[in-house]
Amino acid sequence: MSFDFATPINRRQPRLSSDAAEDVIEWPSQKWHRYDEDVLPLWVADMDFRSPPEVIEALQARLEHGVYGYGLVPDSLRAALCEWSVRRYDWDIEAGWQHWLPGVVPALHLASLAFTEPGDGVMTVTPIYPPFLQVARRTGRELQQAALVPPESEEGQWTLDLDALEAAVTERTRLLLWCHPHNPTGRQWSHAELEGLAAFVERHDLVVVSDELHCDLLLDEGARHVPLAAAFPQLAARIVTLWAPSKTFNLAGLTAACAIISDARLRRRFVETAKGLMPDGNVLGLVAAEAAFRHGEAWRQALLDVLRGHRRALVERVARWPGVQLAAPQSTYLAWLDLRESHVGSADSPAAELLKQAGVALSDGADFGWPGFARLNFGTTAQQLELALERMDRVLG
Repeated sequence: MSFDFATPINRRQPRLSSDAAEDVIEWPSQKWHRYDEDVLPLWVADMDFRSPPEVIEALQARLEHGVYGYGLVPDSLRAALCEWSVRRYDWDIEAGWQHWLPGVVPALHLASLAFTEPGDGVMTVTPIYPPFLQVARRTGRELQQAALVPPESEEGQWTLDLDALEAAVTERTRLLLWCHPHNPTGRQWSHAELEGLAAFVERHDLVVVSDELHCDLLLDEGARHVPLAAAFPQLAARIVTLWAPSKTFNLAGLTAACAIISDARLRRRFVETAKGLMPDGNVLGLVAAEAAFRHGEAWRQALLDVLRGHRRALVERVARWPGVQLAAPQSTYLAWLDLRESHVGSADSPAAELLKQAGVALSDGADFGWPGFARLNFGTTAQQLELALERMDRVLG
């Protein structure tokens, strides 16, 4: 079965209703409507590809029912995620470990409320997906940060600095927010790094929330993701794993994610905290999630081939830009550009300068805790990516 990842889909223009041309129904997109029409958006992490056909068909069938009242998480979805976990990651999870909720960002905030007290420390490593840096402030906790180590060569990768974690931890630290694989660097952590992290978590008696949203998108041939909880079962009483079909199958707007918590006491605290703060499941999101996990594998494999080609094209292009560095992402459709030594590196925000000079919108590295960097989303058509890179050529080349 073939899938179309090449034809551009117009996400900017509104659709007209079938009844009358004057009745305009707008479907605004955060990605495409944040900037003017002459800007190419490669920022927020959603892709410009249609979701798997089986997902679209399942949604159409659910829409035909015509009633969209309060729903329940179906046992069949729980079973589908259990099967996906065993088949893809050799991790035998149970249906009762799952708590479905509207997204990973709400889950991060829930974890802070459930497992810490006001004034406690919430730790993470930087650079990091911006909501990780906002959880502590929003929940009245103390943000604690440890920096990753940048690559030492063009072939190198970002690495975990366990000494930096030790320097940042305090007696009030209670929670570690972890990203595995890592957003924005695309790093797939080594077993040795994770082993050191697990020992750190145990030594300091921390709860760890492992955001593993990009685990289905490993780009290196033969690479295999091992969930943190599966690799280190001794962490069972202190770990929350976050999974979702949103990044893999481009379903972010349907708001369906899952917290997997094997420890009953930990799970009870998390679920009790969610009551009254989280809405019931999105009935369409749950349908889409099950269809994706049951029938989306062929589409995912085709997507990976496309993303590998895009990564290759991006790495080759960056090599032509003086002063720009990129550690080729091992996972995700996100690239973390070091622009500090580039032509735009002297600007307060290289991303803002590229927006101004090239008309390409990237995510500002300052929001990830590292000014001078920018995150580029290459989860788009080859045509769109090439057009954006040509514009960036004129500024960075």
